[in-house]
Amino acid sequence: MLIDTYGRVATDLRVSLTDRCNLRCTYCMPEEGLQWLAKPDLLTDDEIVRLIGIAVTDLGVTEVRFTGGEPLLRPGLVGIVERCAALAPRPKMSLTTNGIGLKRTATALKAAGLDRVNVSLDTLRPDVFKTLTRRDRHHDVIDGMAAARDAGLTPVKVNAVLMPGLNDDEAPDLLAWAVENEYEMRFIEQMPLDAQHGWKRDGMITAGDILESLRTRFTLTAEGEDERGSAPAERWIVDGGPHRVGVIASVTRPFCRACDRTRLTADGQVRTCLFAREESDLRGALRSGAPDEEIARLWKLAMWGKKAGSGLDDPSFLQPDRPMSAIGG
Repeated sequence: MLIDTYGRVATDLRVSLTDRCNLRCTYCMPEEGLQWLAKPDLLTDDEIVRLIGIAVTDLGVTEVRFTGGEPLLRPGLVGIVERCAALAPRPKMSLTTNGIGLKRTATALKAAGLDRVNVSLDTLRPDVFKTLTRRDRHHDVIDGMAAARDAGLTPVKVNAVLMPGLNDDEAPDLLAWAVENEYEMRFIEQMPLDAQHGWKRDGMITAGDILESLRTRFTLTAEGEDERGSAPAERWIVDGGPHRVGVIASVTRPFCRACDRTRLTADGQVRTCLFAREESDLRGALRSGAPDEEIARLWKLAMWGKKAGSGLDDPSFLQPDRPMSAIGG
């Protein structure tokens, strides 16, 4: 079991499969991209499956989320999913993606055992999408989401970050569109995980701002803490149901006390929190021939040292050196 000194138990594993991405979102990385991890530094498919196997069979993990970078850029993705679906007990498996490659992969991923997807889409306007991502791929994301829904990778959850002066007026339109297409909309506060370290607390679009905007068109009824459990999103019932909308307020309404996540980077480092400045190396142990029991012990030790909170509310907070694309969302 992955337990920390505050009694929290990690049962949700986020696995970054690559730090590479085919978009250049302004809140994540510079236009020229980043210096990507060298291939020898990345975990191999076998190493990823072995670590997930240890987490599921020895450490009590019940849910696995594949992330990036953009995980659809990982050549062995379908095989990794298929092998993890064969684990006993079988974990629930999901994928966070920008959606560009979903149209061609959704059916294969479903057949391999993937349960559902989260797709990032910040705007319904192709011109704004191009400004935000520096790529003209809006139609590919829309098509990919439809393919995921039709393949049965449901519920398809749509993640949007609202940015001042760009898409901050789109929350009601995005929710209406999601309801119409049977997607579940989730709005995420912009977090201090950009490679440029340009994030500023002042002026960011907060959960309060988002809810105020949504209530200009919809009646929202809080779902309640009992329903939320350890989920990062607070959810509201839209116009009496059955549709829901979620808001992930990592900055203004942190949910650290209920956190049940552990994170594995594409180069085999354990992270106890998105905002942690420390990591614990499992890749080195893997490649030096350590048995599963030793890997599990190192993972437990890393999680035992998890801090009480993210530190975002501390005036001395410093962003992690590694950006979101390297950490995995």
